Amino acid sequence: MDVKVKILRYNPEVLDESEWKTYSVTLLPGDRVLDALHKIKWEQDGTLTFRRSCAHGVCGSDAMRINGRNRLACKTLIKDLNPEKEITVEPIKGLPVLKDLVVDMEPFFDAYRSVMPFLVTSGHEPTRERIQSQEDRERFDDTTKCILCAACTTSCPVFWSDGQYFGPQAIVGAHRFIFDSRDEGTEQRLEILNDKEGVWRCRTTFNCTDACPRGIEVTKAIQEVKRALIFRRV
Repeated sequence: MDVKVKILRYNPEVLDESEWKTYSVTLLPGDRVLDALHKIKWEQDGTLTFRRSCAHGVCGSDAMRINGRNRLACKTLIKDLNPEKEITVEPIKGLPVLKDLVVDMEPFFDAYRSVMPFLVTSGHEPTRERIQSQEDRERFDDTTKCILCAACTTSCPVFWSDGQYFGPQAIVGAHRFIFDSRDEGTEQRLEILNDKEGVWRCRTTFNCTDACPRGIEVTKAIQEVKRALIFRRV
């Protein structure tokens, strides 16, 4: 079937601002949006620029706005988008656009790095693995699923209007270690997130939870971090 794919194009060397361009692509219902982008790039317009890597929903590199919602192009099937209508594809919002569907991820990763997304421990390096009960592991299991695609953060209205806000993903990244029984950096992370651009900027719109391609309960994780800050216990 022939599908119309409308892409927001931007080339800073040619254009002063973004413009929409529509392509007609022959696809199967089970094809993905990523397949459509590949066909356009390989068969119609080699200048089209976008990120992709594993193509199986693991690397998170092909997050983009598809029909107005943040999704992974490799996980979004054409049949689920009503292919009888034009499919729109544009870069995720809130981050500087470098070219076409490619955005500058550095502000996103800066926020992630700032919450210390690594295990903090003291003492000598252990001679065996750090033991943890299954119950303790389950406490933060949901937030270990994050693939750093930025779909949650760039779906947040607060992030769109305030680029200094840590964003949902950074809070999820902190949550994964705040509730890890082996970690000793909880107080430091909570102080970082207690900043005016931290968890208190969240307005609980649930956009982040809806956007997560891994099904993480992002809004719930943010609320748990808020409670940890209030009661200073996890």
